[in-house]
Amino acid sequence: MAKIQQLDAHVANLIAAGEVVERPASVVKELVENAIDAGASALTVEIQHGGMSLIRVTDNGCGIPAEEAEVAFLRHATSKLSCAQDLEAIGTLGFRGEALAAIAAVSRLELLTRTAEAPLGIAMLFEGGILREREESGCPEGTTMLVRDLFFNTPARLKFMKRDSAEGAAVFSLVQRVALSHPGVSMKFLRDGKQELLTPGDGKLASVLYNVFGRDLALGFTELSAQGEDVSVEGFVSLPACCRGTRGYQHFIVNGRPIRSPLLAAAVEEAYQNQKMVGKFPACVLHIALRPNTVDVNVHPAKTEVKFLNDRKVFDAVYYAVRSALEGEGRHPLLTMEAPKKVDKVVSVAPKSEVTAPVRPMGGFTQMSAQQFRDSAQKSAPIMWHAAPQVVPKPTPMERKQLELSLPKEEPERVSVAIPVSPVPRETRSQAVVLAPKEPGQEAEPVEAPLAMLREEAKQDTKPQEESKSDLPWRMAGEVMDTYLLVEQGDSITFIDKHAAHERMHFDRMQREDYRPMAQSLLEPILLKLPPEESEALRQQLTQLKDFGFLLEPFGGDALLLRELPAELPPEQAEETLSDLARSFLAGKRTASSALRDQILHTIACKAAIKGGQKSAPEELAVVAKAVMNGEVKYCPHGRPVAIVLTRAQLERRFGRA
Repeated sequence: MAKIQQLDAHVANLIAAGEVVERPASVVKELVENAIDAGASALTVEIQHGGMSLIRVTDNGCGIPAEEAEVAFLRHATSKLSCAQDLEAIGTLGFRGEALAAIAAVSRLELLTRTAEAPLGIAMLFEGGILREREESGCPEGTTMLVRDLFFNTPARLKFMKRDSAEGAAVFSLVQRVALSHPGVSMKFLRDGKQELLTPGDGKLASVLYNVFGRDLALGFTELSAQGEDVSVEGFVSLPACCRGTRGYQHFIVNGRPIRSPLLAAAVEEAYQNQKMVGKFPACVLHIALRPNTVDVNVHPAKTEVKFLNDRKVFDAVYYAVRSALEGEGRHPLLTMEAPKKVDKVVSVAPKSEVTAPVRPMGGFTQMSAQQFRDSAQKSAPIMWHAAPQVVPKPTPMERKQLELSLPKEEPERVSVAIPVSPVPRETRSQAVVLAPKEPGQEAEPVEAPLAMLREEAKQDTKPQEESKSDLPWRMAGEVMDTYLLVEQGDSITFIDKHAAHERMHFDRMQREDYRPMAQSLLEPILLKLPPEESEALRQQLTQLKDFGFLLEPFGGDALLLRELPAELPPEQAEETLSDLARSFLAGKRTASSALRDQILHTIACKAAIKGGQKSAPEELAVVAKAVMNGEVKYCPHGRPVAIVLTRAQLERRFGRA
């Protein structure tokens, strides 16, 4: 057995750095939080090569006194706590006192800081946690931290870093969250010398929304504000029609701290029940203010999770605040609403002796109630058949065939038009009769109308199809809840999940080795504004996505332009599908090309399948039922069953008949 010994300070700092400094985004988070705690009103974050070669954070806060600069880099050195009781009510973002020591232990760090009272500032250089240089220096009030060559002395951690673009996207996403949590701080973000974000710092959350999310998404938010005895909720939530295909646009800030919280996400989504589309998720930026002693922030090394003293109270506060905002009539601060102008109705009266047609008002369309529409429709004269002799040649067999092919399944509704003709007996009106002569000079004899004859022939053609359906060993009894098909076969009833079955049918068809997705070009490209990390995940797979019908192009910043998509996928499903794929890529589900192919096909099949809870044509349901009852489909691509069988004996036991 190895001898127990105490680790030296350097190794202990490296281990501590592994808990606090996971990637460049972790470094930026700690430095930015320290700057905000120092009272900064303006922050600049600059990175190069994803933050691996350079991270610079500059603030205009209070600065660090020269005599305390070295102490700040010792482990567990902090100005935010003085005793154990302070942990019960933490009001600052940072408090552990480990960040600076951990960052300095795995990088080459430069500090430049000056307080308002000092004529000169102090400059310090650390390498691997060891102080190399210290001198006075002229500098503006505030603090500048330069972190170079991150993980230069820990190659084991360095090899686990992702590409520079992926690490840079993670830093950008973090800066956006910080900007949303502190609208009173002006945030500037530079990546490889290019400015990608600038917020005004005017204290208005709406201004930050506009800069972070862009105009189109920001205009889809509505403001909310709810005050309670122990909790208050303020911020913005998206309108039901503007929900997104990912939860990446949900931001929760508790006492100024951006956090991840399944509890708060569940409260928001519960408030949108029966208001949003299936598969869509609401976007939100919610600031929740609580008493410091009712929330515990000391539960995670990265301080991204918290615990509430009363989960139910916080859940209810968020739920009712969001619900009230959705049902209210508040106006978005970025919009200027104008009342619609009234348009007087224009009435045109035509002589009774002439054929009249609907007259469009000159001032625009008019509105009428349902009863007014019925009254106006009843005043219209019915269609009258003209009984005057007409010469209509009998259709040839070829013409009859063409008429049969062009015959619609259902006649469109006819518009009633009053035609001044002589009265025709009622028994004559119901007969669609035309007159055709036998020979020149002879009287014309009545001949059946071509449409009437073709309809009769169509009825005769459907009889063999109906007979073949009756030969099936099962019968589709109907559909319930717009989701489950009921199929009767012998002494059992089969419940079929139409979405799961149709999804499997699509997946099996596309999984064939000879299948190559056919891309369809879009008349108008779709601009995708995804979260930075999702956008970067798609950028790394542009070639593979193109092979499956997705033609994506970078469009400045984190935006992507979609020019082509698979023919099986509706355009309105494109953003949600690509967001799902991006999250799968981020989860590491892209090891082999075959696995990536199945993953993309699976996502396309899921989005292209008929949806549960939506109306479906009887023909579609019949095809799905046939595939399941014939044994072609048994499980969906997720592994869930597509059908459940309920026997007569089971039903009789439930009803007490057995």
